[in-house]
Formats: sequence, structure tokens, C-alpha cells
Amino acid sequence: MPGSVEIEYRDGIAILRLTNPPVNGLSFSVRNELETQFSLVQSSSDVAGIIIAGHGRMFCGGADISEFGQPTPQGTAFLPGVIDNIEASSKPVIAAIHGVAAGGGLEVALGCHERLVLPGTRLGLPEVTLGIVPGAGGTQRLPRLIGVEAALDVIVTGRLLDATEALTLGIVDAIVKGDLVEAAATRIQELVDSKLPLRRASTLDAKLIEAQGQPELFDAYRTKIAKRARGFDAPYACIACVQTALTVPYAEAAQKEREVFSQLVTSDQSRAQRHVFFSEREVAKITDVPKDTPSRPVTAAAVVGCGTMGGGIVMNFANAGIPVTVLEASKANLDRGMDIVRNRYRDAVTKGRLSTSERDERLARISTTLDYEEIAKADFVVEAVFEDLELKKHVFATLDQACKPNAVLASNTSTLNIDELAAVTSRPDKVIGTHFFSPANVMKLMENVRGAATSVETIATTMALSKHLRKIGVLVGVCDGFVGNRMLYAYRRQADFLLEEGATPQQIDQVFYGFGFPMGPFQMADLAGLDIGWSVRQQQASARPRHLRYSPLADRICEMGRFGQKTDAGWYQYAPGSRTATPDPIIDALIRDVSEELGIARQPILDTDVIPRCLYPLVNEGAKILDEGIATRASDIDVIWIHGYGFPRFRGGPMFWANTIGLRTVYDMMSRLYDLHGEWFEPSPLLKQLASQNKSFGN
Repeated sequence: MPGSVEIEYRDGIAILRLTNPPVNGLSFSVRNELETQFSLVQSSSDVAGIIIAGHGRMFCGGADISEFGQPTPQGTAFLPGVIDNIEASSKPVIAAIHGVAAGGGLEVALGCHERLVLPGTRLGLPEVTLGIVPGAGGTQRLPRLIGVEAALDVIVTGRLLDATEALTLGIVDAIVKGDLVEAAATRIQELVDSKLPLRRASTLDAKLIEAQGQPELFDAYRTKIAKRARGFDAPYACIACVQTALTVPYAEAAQKEREVFSQLVTSDQSRAQRHVFFSEREVAKITDVPKDTPSRPVTAAAVVGCGTMGGGIVMNFANAGIPVTVLEASKANLDRGMDIVRNRYRDAVTKGRLSTSERDERLARISTTLDYEEIAKADFVVEAVFEDLELKKHVFATLDQACKPNAVLASNTSTLNIDELAAVTSRPDKVIGTHFFSPANVMKLMENVRGAATSVETIATTMALSKHLRKIGVLVGVCDGFVGNRMLYAYRRQADFLLEEGATPQQIDQVFYGFGFPMGPFQMADLAGLDIGWSVRQQQASARPRHLRYSPLADRICEMGRFGQKTDAGWYQYAPGSRTATPDPIIDALIRDVSEELGIARQPILDTDVIPRCLYPLVNEGAKILDEGIATRASDIDVIWIHGYGFPRFRGGPMFWANTIGLRTVYDMMSRLYDLHGEWFEPSPLLKQLASQNKSFGN
């Protein structure tokens, strides 16, 4: 039955199978069953040894995360105690691991005397990605098994190791190519016959003694992770727990580990990271697209345009094993784009991310053409030309004529109306937006935009393709900027206004960096290229309400020929070939001049005012998007902003972050700003409603 531990007996050996689909999570009930059943077989005189295995597709994916933060039922087995009992067994206990052993699942296995795995098995302690530390002995047993430095790498990164690496490190004892349980039974018999002492990880001290002579090891590791772990609490807590193993006995160190776990699991950071974990899985659920909706196989793809974005999109298909043809308007553009693709692959090889054979295989999947007829057989075509509506319309009309009738036609637009593109084709049901994020070969997000006529089959195909490309696909509706960029406009607008009122680009960027963003809005704009946004604003100019405040700063910078890093000058200046942003007196003077032209008296802007002024309007725009049905869930918005715009994961995304602040606080501030600055700050009806009811987004 679900949430149980099944017992099987074979020739004096007891096999305990964790049975809690889909990942055999260590729920309250499973822990209780494991404790009860293990005690039963341990005390039986008919049992010579015990095998712990998993049912179905894996050994154990770890704790049941949905139970985190929930009251523990009285009498529930304490997982560290259960594992201690397994380790203390006088009878050999072997973990027979297949599929995945992660988190608490691996901790159970570490409590066994030996570990056997099937090829292809993955193992790790990913608790850090949920804002916590391993809480059932993982930070104590693993360094004793494999050494402190190797254990730090496994625990602090949270990565899953393949079976071969796990064997090399010493986490597992053997890779079994045949019957795993049978191999475990044979090994138990060997241990029984040999009468040799059983190996208990908690008692192994040799590798700890080695590390005691290297006190600098931990500080060096903290320095090593400083950039990647900036703002996160859990990585440093993991390091501290491992370090404790060197200074106090196992039992005391394990108790300290549990105390740290208990503190972190109730923290805002852990709640935020667990929210993101579930949100990333929730995005695939689309109300009006049944789970069993058929998706078309994509065996051949095409990309129109081989610029910065197009080249990255081409690489996505090639990396995923899908043959892809890239089409350009001229040979010069095609050659230039393919040079960039080849250079990116060369860099990947240089950095050890790809082997030369892998690079060659991927490049071999890419073909090039100047002729639309050469992409006639593609199942999925992505248009990635310059962000100009008339140009994109022309491309879509041409694709409609050239491509096979059932081919999906997708646009990599970041702002433009998908319905207008669909209208120039004879197949509006097969037109969809696929907004990749730059660099497209790196960023995980795909903002998939459904038009009014987009079919459920096209949606299902695109969402399945997103997954195949190892992207997180989020379905959104049509509006100016969709979800991500529409919200971006809201906060960038305020950042520009703050410049006019007295701030500097570097001040605002530093505040955002301190909040947890990888870089501030002005550095990000320089990285992305100012010319794209300028083109969009020019196209929107005629429809812009004249009574609303508009900052000309970004336009003025573009008129100077400053488009960001690509021209070595934008909001900042850059040395040739450098990405280091240096404040530019020319921009400082421009800002002062614009303030004077607009009649704005500049005054100091407090750092503490920057985040509310910029991010509360962003949240408010998110509320409008939810009200209009452009996004399905507040959590979808969080996923978009974390994976597309660098919103700090440890804050859970903008909508979750707003929940932690309290929507009443956000609403009250928006109301005050509305009174001071006007229409841009008008609170959304949904925000007002939720604040008045003391509710949160998602309730």
C-alpha cells in the first residue's frame, strides 16, 4: 500500500522495500513503517541479513517535502534515530540502490553497512537547494566515508552524482550489472561467512583526522563558493556542519546538524526555495490542456535568423539531439552567426563542459541555408529575426507558404502580438510564441505565448519541446511584453524616474545587487543591448498616453550611439573587450540635464527607498496580469522572474516575496505613491482585494 515498507524473505534474508510512489518519499508513515519493519527483521533469529531497496523506478527521492513545516504527528519515528538503528544492526544491512537516492534516501543508504547500485543510478544530497542542510546524518557520515573536501563538494553544491563518480569517491561499494537484489544477497552471505566487523560510517575517523591538519580548507571553500552562494544561508550552514565533524564526537555533531536543520526549515529562505521547487513543477499543469493531449514529435527543426538569439536557439536544438537548419537572409549574416555558434562550442570544450567529440556531434546536427524551401520538412520552426512587427509578419507569411501544413510556427518575440503574426498565416492554430532568454543556449526559461487561436495540441507540443530542450516552459497569454517584460517595464520605469529625481545608475544597481539580483537594471540593460528596447519604444511611441510620465533618458543614450556592452558604452562605459562597468561622467551629466529640462529638483535618494519604489510596482503589475488571465498562477510569475530576470531564488520570486512582506504593506505603499506620483502607481484591483482580506497571492 502507498506510504509503506513491504517485506520479502529470501533464504534467510529480509528485503525491505520502500513503497511510496512516485519517489518513495520518506513521509511520516514510511518512517514509521521502516522503523517497525526493521526492528521486526532485526530481532528475528531466522534473518541473517537485511536488504533495503526501493519499489518502482527509484530507491528513494528523500523526505516528503510537502510535510516540511507541518506538525509532526505524535509518535512519528525520528529519521536520524531510524538510520542510527540501521547502522547499529548486528546483522549486515545493504542498500540496493537503483534510479535515484537523494537527500534522506541517500542518508538511509549511508546508514547501511554497504551500498550497491545499478548503472545509471544517481546519488546526492540536494537539501541545500531547498534552503536546508541534510538533517539525518548526511553532513557527518559522508565526510567520514569520502573525505571532507569531497563531501563539501557533494553537500554544498547539492548535485546528483552518477554511479561511476559515486563509486570512485567511495560513496558506493560496487556497480552491479545484473540482478541488484541478488547481488546484495550474495554480498550479505559473504559478510556473514567472513565474520569480519561491519563497516559503520559514523565510526570512521581516518579521513577526518587528515582534514584536522588542514584548518584552511574550510575558509578556502567558503571563498570558492562566495560568488555562487551570495545571499544564500544554507551553503554556509552546510560547511559549518561538516566542520563540526572535526571538532566534536559524532553524536554531538549529529545533534548540532539536526538543530541547524530545524532552524533553517522554518526560515523565509527555505520556505521560498521550497515554493520555487513546487512552482517549477506546477507550470506544466495547464487547466484547459488535458494531461493526455497528444503532442507532435519534433524530429527536425528550423530557426530563421542566426544573430545572437537565433544562434543560441539553434544550439538548443543541436544540444538536445534534434537536427536543425538555420536560415539567414544573406551569406554574410549566416557566416557571422555560425562563427558565433562555433566559438561558443569551442569555449565549452576549453572549459571542460564538452568533449571534442560531443562538440562535433552537435555541430553535425546543424545545417545552413539561404532558401526557405530547405526548411520545408521541419516540424517546428522558430523565427528569431529582429524585433520588428512588419519584418516578422513577412517572415511568417513566407513560412506559411514554405513549410509543411502541420509544422508549428513559433516566434521568439519578447513583446510583439502573436495574434497579428498568426493572422498572416493560414494556420493560426499552429502559431505560438517561444520567448527564449539571452543567452538562449544557457538560460533555462521559455515563455511560451498562446494566441487566441493556438490549439491545445500546439501548446502541448511546445511545452513538451521546452522540456526536451531542458528548459522550463511557462505558458502565458498575449499582451504587450507578455509577463516578464511587461513587469520589467513597470520597475524599469521607476528606476529611470529615480535617476531623474536624484539617484545614479550605480546606486540603484548596487541596491539591487545587495537585494540578491546578479546585477542591477542598468548593468543588465547594457548586457542585453539598449537598441532592442529602443526599437520597441519607437514602435510604441504613437500609442503612448501623453498624460503619463515618460523618461527620455534611455532614448537619449541610444541616440548617442551607446547600445551597451556591444558598443563599449551604454549606461556605463566599458574598456574594449571588457564587461566591467565603469561609471561615466557623460551619463551623469546627461541625467542632470534631463532633470533640469523636466523641471525636477534633484535630491538624495535613500537606498532603502529604491526597492519599494521599483519592486512594489512590479508586484502590482503582476497582480494586474493575474487579474487579466495573462498568467495562470502567481507561482508561474515567480518562475519567470527567477529564471528569466535573475530575481533571487532565496526570495521565492516577486509574488512570493510580496506575500512574505504582506500584501497590505505593498498596497499601502502603492496607495501613497499613487497620491504622490500619479497613475503609474494605481493599485490593481486584485492587490486591493487581497490586501483588504488579509490574503496572499495563491490563496
